[in-house]
Amino acid sequence: MQAESQNTTRQNINLTIISYVTFTFLGYFTIGLTLAVLPEYLHGPLGFNTMVAGIVISLQYAATFLFRGFGGKIVDKSGPKPAVMMSMAGFIVSGIILFAVAFLQDFRMISLGLMMVMRLITGFSEGLVGTSPINWAILKLGRQHTAKAISYNGIGNYGALAAGAPLGVIISNTFGIVYIAVFIILIGIGGLIYAHSKINLMGTSKEAPQSFLHVLKKVTPYGLCLAAGGIGFGAISTFITLYYNYLHWTGAVLCLSLFSVMFVLGRLIFAGAINQYGGMKTAIACLAMELVGLSIIALAADPVITLFGAGVAGLGFSLVFPALGVEAVRLIPASSQGSALGSYGLFIDLSLGITGPLLGTVSTDLAWIIFFQLVYVL
Repeated sequence: MQAESQNTTRQNINLTIISYVTFTFLGYFTIGLTLAVLPEYLHGPLGFNTMVAGIVISLQYAATFLFRGFGGKIVDKSGPKPAVMMSMAGFIVSGIILFAVAFLQDFRMISLGLMMVMRLITGFSEGLVGTSPINWAILKLGRQHTAKAISYNGIGNYGALAAGAPLGVIISNTFGIVYIAVFIILIGIGGLIYAHSKINLMGTSKEAPQSFLHVLKKVTPYGLCLAAGGIGFGAISTFITLYYNYLHWTGAVLCLSLFSVMFVLGRLIFAGAINQYGGMKTAIACLAMELVGLSIIALAADPVITLFGAGVAGLGFSLVFPALGVEAVRLIPASSQGSALGSYGLFIDLSLGITGPLLGTVSTDLAWIIFFQLVYVL
């Protein structure tokens, strides 16, 4: 009876967390829909070079970087619900702008400008939804479930990318990019309605909130390690389609999907590693595995081996965020929990933001990625 009761409690906890990280899935599913489409759209129909494509794609990460802290402050002061609702509204707007881009393709500079605005708004939305569902789940269940909330949130994140990226390619190739825009708008509306139906929660800590800069200073050592792992993912997500085109291979989107699938499996299968071995040891082992995967991609002579490398890299990256996040959040009082997760998340945005311009000039030689990754990790 006791074991059965424990299983029931565990299931209730899991379902509660899932009910909140659904917002993460919805947000990142809209991002995934354009993940493999926009670089090729910028480089193909609009005719811009890879450097311009990298900068435009990276605008989203830059905006996310700027608004992570803003989202954390909203959570600490007003609860996670307002942050989530604003993010869903932002996704709706980004879909409307992409809809306009589809009809203005012949005006390439106008389309480029609109695409840049769309990426900034998408980054704003990602900044607000990135960690707000984690905070919502922690406020509901308690800080003892931080690792599980972060892990499930990541599953929602990369699971959404794994599902959204190939679907986006199929929709774009079959119907056109305008239907991706419509899909994004509908998902945003659905997320907004669902968020409105949820009860907002506020922290009960009586301790005075710490300043954002003070929180940022405390989490920076862990954030820098997180950023190291993000370079590999940023390179794969931004340039793998162009890399495949350069080598005249097909199936680039499978790399994105396999990376995400192995990421999700890593979170599910090795979820207990953080509590068993500690956050830092787990993170170091995962970064080493990701580096192995990137090395396989750089040295691969055919797309099958490249897919294998993407899977290894995804498995390695799987526990980096929660392993280091648990260590970082422990340093911060509950009254500043939103700022802690927000400032910690800044570093993955920083990593992804610099990856596009940095690697845009060498996007046809992923061996350079290994060099940048090694330098950053060291």
